[in-house]
Amino acid sequence: MADSPWGTVMVFSTMPIALFMGVYLYKIKPGDVTGTSIIGVALLILAVLAGPHVAASETLSSFFRLSKNQVCFFLSSYGFIASVLPVWILLCPRDYLSSYLKIGTIAMMTVSIIFLHPQLQMPAFTPYVHGGGPVIPGSVFPFVFITIACGAISGFHAIIASGTTPKMIGKESDILFIGYGTMLLEAFVAMVALIAACVLVPADYFAINTRPEVFSTLNMATVNLPELSRGVGEQLAGRTGGGVSLAVGMAHIFSSVPFMNKMLGYWYHFAIMFEALFILTAVDTGTRVGRFLLQEAFGSVFPKFRTARHWWPGIIATSLLFTGSWAYLVFTGDVSTIWPLLGMSNQLLAATALLIGTVMLIKMGKTRYILITAVPAAFVLVVTLVAGYKSIRYNYFPAGNYLLAVLSMMIMVLVAIILVCSAKECSSLLGKKEQALPLPEAGKPAEAEAD
Repeated sequence: MADSPWGTVMVFSTMPIALFMGVYLYKIKPGDVTGTSIIGVALLILAVLAGPHVAASETLSSFFRLSKNQVCFFLSSYGFIASVLPVWILLCPRDYLSSYLKIGTIAMMTVSIIFLHPQLQMPAFTPYVHGGGPVIPGSVFPFVFITIACGAISGFHAIIASGTTPKMIGKESDILFIGYGTMLLEAFVAMVALIAACVLVPADYFAINTRPEVFSTLNMATVNLPELSRGVGEQLAGRTGGGVSLAVGMAHIFSSVPFMNKMLGYWYHFAIMFEALFILTAVDTGTRVGRFLLQEAFGSVFPKFRTARHWWPGIIATSLLFTGSWAYLVFTGDVSTIWPLLGMSNQLLAATALLIGTVMLIKMGKTRYILITAVPAAFVLVVTLVAGYKSIRYNYFPAGNYLLAVLSMMIMVLVAIILVCSAKECSSLLGKKEQALPLPEAGKPAEAEAD
C-alpha cells in the first residue's frame, strides 16, 4: 500500500463511507440494512473507479504515496480509533463493506484460475527445503506450519469468533456451517493465494521477496521482472513481505483474461488495495479484542476497568497500551522477525482454543468426541513449540532480537501453563465421571456409558 496511491485512496475511502453507513443505519433510518448496503456498495464502486484518476494526478499521487513509517502510523492510529469508538460507528460497517470486495475478488480469482488454468512456475521443492531460505531461515518443517498460519487453523479467528459466532447461531448445529464452513473458506483463500504466487518464475519471486543484497547471493537471474515492473509502473525488486508478489501474481492471472492483457497495472493496484483491506480487518478486530483482554486483566486489580463498560479513561488507556505495543514491533521490525512471532502466537492460540474445547466437551457430557479436538491440539502444540524454539535459537538470538526472543518464550511458557491446567481439569472431570457411574447389579450386564 505504501507505493500504491490508488490502494491508499481506496482504503482511506472505506472509512468515511463506513462512518456514513453506521450513522445512516442506526440514526437516520434505523434497521434499513438493504438501503444501507446499496448506498455503501455504490460508494465503494465509485471509490474503486476514482482510484486510477487519483494515481494519474501527480499532486494527489504524491500525497497518497506513503512511506513505511507513515503506513505504520496510519495502521496504529486506525487500530486505536476502531478499538475506542462504538462498534456500530466504524468497525462493523467498514468490515461489512469490505466483505463485498473480498468475496467478489476471491470469486473472480477462482473463476479465472479454473478457466485459464495458469501454469505453476514454482517447483514442488526449492533448494531451501532443508533450510537456509533467503526470506525466513529454517527448514520447511516445522516453519511451514507457522508461516502459512490462518489457512489451516487460526487462533486469531478462534478468539474473534468467540464473540461473533454465538450471535449468528440459532442452534448448536449451525456452528458447523458458520464456524467450520468459514475456516474451510479461509483455507480455500490460502490455496488461491498460493496459486497466484506460484505462477511467478522462482527467480522473479525471490527477487521481489528478498533484499537486493541477499538476492545477489542466490546466483539467480530474473526473467520477467523488468517487464512486470514496467507493466505495473513500480519497481518490484526488493519489495519483501509477500504482499507485492501476491499482487503481481493476481495481476498476472487477471491480465491473462481475454481483452484484459493491457491492464496489468490496473489489476496490480487493485490487488494491493484488496490485501490492505484484509490487513485492516485484522487490525481493527484484533486491537479491539486486545483492549477487552487488557481491561479484563486490569479489572482483577482495579475493578472499575471491568465493571464500568463505558469508563472512557480505562478504554483509552488500554487501547493506547495495546496499540502502542504492536505498533512498536511493526515500526522496528520486518517480515523476517515479526512473521515467525505472529505465526507462532497465532497457532499456539489455536491450540489453546482446542484445549478449551476439549475441556468443554467433557463438561458437556460428550466425552466420545474429545479426540476431535485433543489430537489436533497435540499436533499443533508440538509442531509450534518446536518452531518457536528453533526461531528463538536460530533466528532471534543470532540477529540480536532479544525482545522478540523474550516475547516468544513468554508465549510458550503461558501456553505450557494452559496445557498443564487443561490436562489436570480433564483428568479431574473424567475421574469424577467414572466414580459417579453406578455399579451393575449381579446378573445384569453393565449399561453402556452415556456420553
